[in-house]
Amino acid sequence: MATKFNYGVLKGTVHGHLRDADDDHYQILVSAKNQMFRIAVNVHSQLSPPDLLFQTIIALPDDLKGKLAALPEGFSSLPSKPGGLAIDFVRGGLIKTEKFKVVPGDVPGADNDLKDTIEDAAVRAMDQRGAIVYAFGARWGPETVKDKYFKFVPGNGIHDIHMNQGNDKSHASDDGIFRDGAIIFAYPDGKFRAFFMAFQSQSFKTDDKTGHAIQDAAPTTTGTGGGGPKKPPKPKKPPKPKKKKNKK
Repeated sequence: MATKFNYGVLKGTVHGHLRDADDDHYQILVSAKNQMFRIAVNVHSQLSPPDLLFQTIIALPDDLKGKLAALPEGFSSLPSKPGGLAIDFVRGGLIKTEKFKVVPGDVPGADNDLKDTIEDAAVRAMDQRGAIVYAFGARWGPETVKDKYFKFVPGNGIHDIHMNQGNDKSHASDDGIFRDGAIIFAYPDGKFRAFFMAFQSQSFKTDDKTGHAIQDAAPTTTGTGGGGPKKPPKPKKPPKPKKKKNKK
C-alpha cells in the first residue's frame, strides 16, 4: 500500500473546467471554504488498452445522500474501511463491477466519449446555483507554486479519481481497499450524477487486505469481473456425408 495516499473527499462548488488541458484528464476548478482546488478526472490511460471502463448512476442510497449532505465544505480525509463514506468498487455494494463499459476518452462527435459526459455534468453544475460536486480520491498540495492549469495559488487538488486497487505490478504500490475514486454531482433539484472509472489494466479480483490483483486474474474487460470474457466454443464441424456404395 502506498504510504502517501491521502484519501478523502472534496466537497465544493464548480467554478470552471478545461476540456483539453491534457489528453489524459478532464480538469475541473472547484472552490471550497474560500480555497481553490483542481479536480483531475482521468479519461484516458497511458497503459494499454487506453480507453477507460466507465459506469454512471443517478440514484444514490438514502444513507449515502445523508452522509454527503452532512459533510463540511472542503476536503475531508476518510479512513479506508467499511461503514463510512470510503468507496470500494469491489466490496462496497454501491456499484456492480459487471456494469462497467469501455468508453473512449475523446473522439470526434457529440455525446460519445468521457470528456463529453463530464463536460455536460460540470457545465450544468456551474449553471445551477446550489449545485455541489463531491470528488473522491487522493489529495495533493497545498503547493508553493501556481496551479498548472488554472493558475491559482497555492496549487491544490484531488486526483486518482478512479479505482485504486487491482493494479498491474508496476503500479501495485497504489493498491488499497476502500479508497477508490469517484465524482458525484448533486443538483439543487435533488438529482445526482455519479461517475466511476477504472483502467482496463486493473483487475476487479483483488485481495481483501491489500487490494492487490489476485495473480490468476486477467485484466478487466467490458462487462466482466476480473477474469475476462470466455472464448466462445469452437463450432462443431458438420459430420461428413457417408459415401454411397456402388451397386454391383
